[in-house]
Amino acid sequence: MNPPILVVGGAGYIGSHMVKMLAQAQYPVTVLDNLCTGFADAARHGELVTGDLADTVLLERLFAEHSFAAVFHFAALSQVGESVQIPERYYRNNVANTLNLLDAMRRYGVDRFIFSSTAAIFGEPQYTPVDELHPTQPINPYGRSKRMVEEMLADLGQSYGLRSVCLRYFNAAGADPHGELGERHDPESHLIPLVLQAASGRRPQISVFGSDYPTPDGTCIRDYIHVWDLCSAHLLALEHLLQDGESIALNLGNGQGFSVQEVIDSARRVTGQEIRVQEQVRRPGDPAILVADSARARQFLGWQPKYADLDTIIAHAWAWEQQKGRRW
Repeated sequence: MNPPILVVGGAGYIGSHMVKMLAQAQYPVTVLDNLCTGFADAARHGELVTGDLADTVLLERLFAEHSFAAVFHFAALSQVGESVQIPERYYRNNVANTLNLLDAMRRYGVDRFIFSSTAAIFGEPQYTPVDELHPTQPINPYGRSKRMVEEMLADLGQSYGLRSVCLRYFNAAGADPHGELGERHDPESHLIPLVLQAASGRRPQISVFGSDYPTPDGTCIRDYIHVWDLCSAHLLALEHLLQDGESIALNLGNGQGFSVQEVIDSARRVTGQEIRVQEQVRRPGDPAILVADSARARQFLGWQPKYADLDTIIAHAWAWEQQKGRRW
């Protein structure tokens, strides 16, 4: 039998998909989540413990009761705008609370850590596609908090032998191909679910911020990676660490970008709905193109995205949106 795994933030969007994939791979999973943005029913494939990484007594109990082989971390706050308005909340949750977790791991001899990082550590792209050699110059507290954790992991690896894989991804999208899980952010800020809410009638229209960028159709281009493909990379990272592999940081993306207009056009094809668009002025800090170079992840982990087609990503998200409209 495979060894037990702890997934913090396993009731959220990406974490819940990871828990399901781990369960399908026959790993016993414990989920720790404070449910501030997650949902208890999304963690159905693991044993849910409701609690916070700030609770060091709870962490002590969890590690005393389980012999975890590895820890997945999906428990960060991730709203860029909020991080600018309330930076201390991000440093407390994303940095200090992560250190609580790492302290507990060290006390109980757990030395494998898979970290959900972000392209936000790179800041404004100096070139695209963005590879791992790109300078890390985050421009907001969210990105800085994630970079701090990556730096902590490197230092703890040097001092105590902690082995980690940091996976920096771009735009997570889509939903469980079998329709069981999907995005449930409140409020929603991601483009694809917003477009699909407009298609389903839960939103009157979709706003497009800027149509005069130096791109083929004038709208921003982003790298959308299917959430199930993200999770498959995390599973490969776990297997790498279980085989005593070295620490590494990797970028994850499809390696191709889709514009805002292409997303809207795809959603119209997939849903058969006319989607109303309202053009707005550009938002400050939005780069024209942000695409990942994930060649290193493909080479190092043997990772290959399965759902790279935009229509497929949107079709899975649309199936979830239709369920969500009936349920919530």
